[in-house]
Amino acid sequence: MQALILAGGRGTRISEESQTRPKPMVEIGGRPILWHIMKIYEAAGVTDFIILLGYKGYMIKEYFINYYLHSSDLVVDLGTQSIKTLQSNTEPWTITLLDTGVDTMTGGRLLRARDHIGDETFCFTYGDGVTDLDVRNVIDFHRGTGAIATTTAVLPPSRWGRLAIEGHQATFREKPPDDGGWINGGFFVAEPTVFDYIEDDTTVFENAPVERLSADGKLAAYQHHGFWYGMDTLWDKIVLNEQWEDGRAPWKIWKD
Repeated sequence: MQALILAGGRGTRISEESQTRPKPMVEIGGRPILWHIMKIYEAAGVTDFIILLGYKGYMIKEYFINYYLHSSDLVVDLGTQSIKTLQSNTEPWTITLLDTGVDTMTGGRLLRARDHIGDETFCFTYGDGVTDLDVRNVIDFHRGTGAIATTTAVLPPSRWGRLAIEGHQATFREKPPDDGGWINGGFFVAEPTVFDYIEDDTTVFENAPVERLSADGKLAAYQHHGFWYGMDTLWDKIVLNEQWEDGRAPWKIWKD
């Protein structure tokens, strides 16, 4: 099974970082958040990726072109101009990097991958959200629904802590799950017929295609009650980095 990752947006709400790099390349614990997302999929046995590039996509290309080199112990013989690999710590990933245009919308980016998907069920998600989700559960759920597309519904964390007040006594709870209801957390599973709901590069997948899928009774939602966090702002980056550095990153569901 293949996983598509939308990695072409400008990331304007985290402009402190995205002025110099695409948002999926913003680092958490010294690795791009894109790498963390791919590790989440790898934990579920998904290792074949299509990364949909746009804004500063060349930086993502350069990262993966040099990934093997940077993750290996090498002997460099300048006399013979040869390189010998002693040991490599790279993952068993196959990565297709597709330029989908700087201004292409999410639906249009997905549409560019149509010829690479074939007739198989596939996964797709955004390049800025991490979770402790076992993607295999969504795949199994999707296959039992008859839906064309299944989204992972999540309860996002609150941006602020909460106070419970009784009399003069206050109890503080740091950033509990938001009680504003379920939202689209990405980590979709879909059938190739989902492309029939996308018109062109200007199509925002979350608008007309999702509305039509819903109207046709072909959109399902898998409810994930665990951890999910979307990196929208610089503060979100700081929060995720603190969790990683303290050894309490809930999304680290893979083995070292």
